[in-house]
Amino acid sequence: MKRLSVCLLVMAMMLCVNAQSELEWFDGTHPVTYSVKGDVSPVVSTAIEMFKEDMKMVTGIEPEEAKRGVIEIVQGEGEDDGFSIRVKKGKIEVEGHNARGTAYGLLELSRIAGVSPWVWWGDIVPERRSRLVIDEDFAMEHVPSVEYRGVFINDEDWSTRPWGEKTFEKGHKGRIGKETYRQIFKLLLRLRTNAIWPAMHEGTVAFFQVEGAKEVADSCGIVIGTSHCEPLLRNNVGEWNVDERGRFNYKTNKQAVQEYWVERLEEVKGSANNMFTIGMRGIHDSSMEGYSTEDEKFEGLQEVIDDQQNLLREHIGDPSKLTQVFVPYKEVLQLYEKGLKVPDYVTLMWCDDNYGYMTRYSSPSEQERKGGAGVYYHLSYWGRPHDYLWLTTTQPGLIYNEMHEAYEHNVRKLWIANVHDVKVAGYDLELFLDMAWDISSVSASTLQQHYKAWLCRQFGNEVGEKLLPAMIDFWRLCGERRPEFMGWTQVELDKKKYNRGLSNVETVGFTAEEAKARLAAFDKIKKTVEECRKIIRPELCDAYFAAIEYPVYASAAMSRKILSEAEESHKAYQEIQDLTVRYNQMNGGKWQGLMDAAPRKLPVFEDVHATLADSKPTVLLCRNASDFDTATDGATPTQMLGHSMNAVALPKNGKLTYTFTVNESQRYRIITELIPTQAVDSGDIRYSVSIDGQTPIVYSLKEPFRSEEWKQNVLRGQAIRYMDVDLPKGSHTLTICAIDEHIVIDRWKLIQPETPNSH
Repeated sequence: MKRLSVCLLVMAMMLCVNAQSELEWFDGTHPVTYSVKGDVSPVVSTAIEMFKEDMKMVTGIEPEEAKRGVIEIVQGEGEDDGFSIRVKKGKIEVEGHNARGTAYGLLELSRIAGVSPWVWWGDIVPERRSRLVIDEDFAMEHVPSVEYRGVFINDEDWSTRPWGEKTFEKGHKGRIGKETYRQIFKLLLRLRTNAIWPAMHEGTVAFFQVEGAKEVADSCGIVIGTSHCEPLLRNNVGEWNVDERGRFNYKTNKQAVQEYWVERLEEVKGSANNMFTIGMRGIHDSSMEGYSTEDEKFEGLQEVIDDQQNLLREHIGDPSKLTQVFVPYKEVLQLYEKGLKVPDYVTLMWCDDNYGYMTRYSSPSEQERKGGAGVYYHLSYWGRPHDYLWLTTTQPGLIYNEMHEAYEHNVRKLWIANVHDVKVAGYDLELFLDMAWDISSVSASTLQQHYKAWLCRQFGNEVGEKLLPAMIDFWRLCGERRPEFMGWTQVELDKKKYNRGLSNVETVGFTAEEAKARLAAFDKIKKTVEECRKIIRPELCDAYFAAIEYPVYASAAMSRKILSEAEESHKAYQEIQDLTVRYNQMNGGKWQGLMDAAPRKLPVFEDVHATLADSKPTVLLCRNASDFDTATDGATPTQMLGHSMNAVALPKNGKLTYTFTVNESQRYRIITELIPTQAVDSGDIRYSVSIDGQTPIVYSLKEPFRSEEWKQNVLRGQAIRYMDVDLPKGSHTLTICAIDEHIVIDRWKLIQPETPNSH
C-alpha cells in the first residue's frame, strides 16, 4: 500500500510538472482568443481572417478577439519580414518585425496547429483537435534569407487562365481576375513570400487592367514586378497596341514608347509594393526591335536604361531609393558582359537556362553592388528544345544545388520561380521558397528529410514514411527523362522541314532492356502509392490524388505509352486522358480546367509510341560519383540529384578518386557523366580526368546556348564526356578534378571502346 501511494504521488508530480510546462490555447470548449496591440496594416488584417478560418477548421469554433486574448499580435516597425513567437506570462506573443512579418508569424501558428500552407490549393483538410497546447518555454525567431521571394505566373494558357475562367471569372474570357489572384496571394502569404510577376501571355488580360487586382495584392502585402521583357510595370503583349502607338521600337518610335511607360508610372505613383524592371526586349520576348548588330543593340539598350532612370526620377522619385531589377536574359546577358552600365543600386537578376541550370552568378565585384542580385528560375518552360508545361518534375537536388550556390555568391535580393500553375508546382515550389526564406532549412544531406517532412505534413506520418522511398525513385526516373521529354522530340525547329516546327515521335534512346527496367520501376512505385491511398484520411483523397497519384500514374502511363507496343500504348494514352478528367472533376469541380494533359498539343502527347534504340554492349563497370574512395574537403554529395540521386558537387580544385580493377589488358573507354551546369561567370567550366596519376585530360562543359549538344544535355539531365585509354590487367585509380567552380559529378562508367557515343 505504501509503494502504491509513493507511485501515485510520483505520477501526480509528473502530471503537475507536465501541466506547468505547457500553455493550453484551446481547451476543447472555448474559442481561441486573440488580441491586437495597436493599429495594424491591411496584410495583418488579412492574416487574422485567414487564421480565424484555420482555427475554425481545426477546433470547430471561430476564434474571438478579446481584450486579453491568449494570442497577442504585435506589429513591429522594422524593415525585414522576420517575426518571433514566444510564450510569455501565460500568452503566446506573435510579433512581426514589420507588417508582413506579423502576418507570417500568425500563419506560423496555423502551421503549429496542423494547417498546411496548401490547405486551400492542395485540399489538405486539417485534422480536428480537441486541445491545442504549446510549451511554456517555446520561442522561435525568423528573418528571411532573401529579401524578396515569389513567383512568376507564366505560360498560363493551359492551367491558371482556363481554370480561372471556369471558376472565379465565369463570362470573362482571358481574365485571371482579382479573386483568382486573391487565392494565389494568400498561398504566397502562407509560404512566407512577398512578390509576384503576374501572368502576361497573349490572351490574358494585363494585371493592371484587372479591376481590384492591385488592391488585393496590397491587402496581402505582395510586391508587384514584371518579367524580363516588361519594363516599368507594363505588359507589352496585352497593353501595346501597334495600330495606335506604332512599332515597339525605341530607335524609331522613342517618344511613343516613353509616353507608354510614363502612363504606368503616373498610375502607380504614390502606391506601395512596386518593383520596376528596367531594360527592353521585343514585345514577344524577342530581341530589341530595330537594332541589327550587337553594337547597335548595346548602344540602344544603354540609352534605354539611362532614359528610364530619368523617367523614374521625374515621375516616381529618387531612382536610387527604388527597387529596380535588370534581367540579363538570353542575348541581353551578352550585352551586359560587353560592358553595359547598369546603375549600382539596380538588382542584377541572374537566370537559369530555362531547364534549371544557372547561367551566371555574381562575380566578387558584383557581389558588392548596392542593389545586390537575384535569381529568375524556371520550374516550367515553353520553348526549345522541348516544353515542360504538364507536370513539375525538376529534381529537388538540382533546385537545392543551384539555389545554394546562388546564395553563396551573395544572390540574396530577389528570388522568383517561374511556374505555369502554383498548384502543380507543389513541393518543388515550396522547396525553392523555403530556401529563400531560410537558407539553412535544408542541406545537401537533409533533402530527403525535408521531403519526408512535407509528405508527413500533407498526408500524415504513416503515409509519409511509407511513401518516401517510392517517391524518391519517382524523382530519379524524372531526372533520367522528364515525362514531357519521353518522345525524344523537339520544338521550334525549321518550319520548312517540320510541321509547326515540331518533330514527331519515332525512335527513342532507351533500349528494350532499359525500357523494361523503367516500366518495372514505375510499377513498383505505383504499388506503394496504391497501398498508401488505402490508409490516408478519407477527406484527403483529392489532395493525395492531385499531389501524388496523378503525377506518378500519368508519368508512368507516358513511359508505357511511348515504350510499349500499339495496344498497350493506346491503353496508356487513354489512362492519361481518364486521369486528367478525374483531376478536373475533383472536389466538386473546384479545379475544372486546371490540368491539361497536352499543353500546346505537342506530338509527345498524342496517341503514339516509339521504336526502341538498338541494344548496347553491357557496361563493364558503373560507379556513382558518391561511391568515391577519397575526396578533398568540400566535396558534397547532394541527395535527389542526378541519375545517381546523389551527385557530388566539387569546389574549385576539388578531387575525387576511385579504385577499380580490370581483368584483361586492353583498350577501354571511360565515360564521365556530369550534371550539365554552366560557368558561374563569363569564363569556362572545366574538369579533368586522369588514370594512375598520368597526365590529366581536361574537358569543358561549356556549350553555346541552344547548340545541339546543350539541347541533349538538358533533355537527359547529363553532360557526357569520353576518354579512351589502354589499361593493363589489375588495379587502377581514377581521379576527377574540378578546375573551375560549379562542377557536379553524377556517375562514371567503364565500357568497351567500340560502344557508340550516342546516349
